Amino acid sequence: MKPFLLIVEDEASIATLLEYNFQKEGYEVGLATDGEEALLLTSERVPDIILLDWMLPKLSGIEVCRRLRHREATRATPIIMLTARGDETDKIQGLDYGADDYMVKPFSTPELLARVRALLRRTQPSLLEDTIRLGDIEINAKTFRVKRGQADIHLGPTEYRLLDHFMRSPAQVFSREQLLDAIWGRDVYVEARTVDVHIGRLRKALKKNGGQDPIRTVRSAGYAFETPS
Repeated sequence: MKPFLLIVEDEASIATLLEYNFQKEGYEVGLATDGEEALLLTSERVPDIILLDWMLPKLSGIEVCRRLRHREATRATPIIMLTARGDETDKIQGLDYGADDYMVKPFSTPELLARVRALLRRTQPSLLEDTIRLGDIEINAKTFRVKRGQADIHLGPTEYRLLDHFMRSPAQVFSREQLLDAIWGRDVYVEARTVDVHIGRLRKALKKNGGQDPIRTVRSAGYAFETPS
């Protein structure tokens, strides 16, 4: 799965430039143009990393950062502040409110890309790895091959994306709605029952050679991936 990056920026030209460059680098990109929208989007889906402008309509970036750090789901989400305020006191304030890094406008896009990669390597290294192994299951994001033990597992595209998503966040419970957004996209209408169908196919494929079912159904909540023994 692609790392999900949320850009919170009210200047359309900067937002478009960032969106283009990060999509070109293989990121999935979400956009918010004010502080309230940023909080709403992060409550619907937790990003892997956030680029947060300081000066925003409705709620400032500093206030957004403060509120995100008080939420359990986003307490550890990496945040890079983007701002025209270059004073040392402003940088200190941004870091004190929970930002992980700070870049002053105008900034170098290659440097920003490098800082995002560095933060992700530190906080979620599996997002940038080609191969992920949990228990006896292995997926390769470059070749799209899945193995369980020594046996190849043949999956359809949707089942592969589901497994990849689960294995990058083991033990985390995902609701059907969260899985729909992550796998099918927020702009595509798909019935929630479709998730159950594809989960069933994924389970069948993973258990084909007698392995333990690694997908746990959480009653009234959704699904979680447990590392197979």
